[in-house]
Amino acid sequence: MGRTQKQYTDEFKNTLVELYNSGKSLADLSREYGIAKSTITVWINKLKPIAVDNDKIITTEDYRKMLKKIAILEEENEILKKATAIFARK
Repeated sequence: MGRTQKQYTDEFKNTLVELYNSGKSLADLSREYGIAKSTITVWINKLKPIAVDNDKIITTEDYRKMLKKIAILEEENEILKKATAIFARK
């Protein structure tokens, strides 16, 4: 039989990352909540802040989402350019 994967809310993940950032060890969090250290480490890395400007900070996850959104917008832009060229000929 296959293993069932637990689903954790974003709020729960954020709470564990905040606890880690406030000084609680990875081993303590793993033991207390029954979650693998590697899982918590993935959450920590996803929510690690990245300094964009002097006054702006985003997370790695936000950065990945922005890259994906940019790729989608660029693709849509190319489609619209082609459509404009087709209609301009008529």
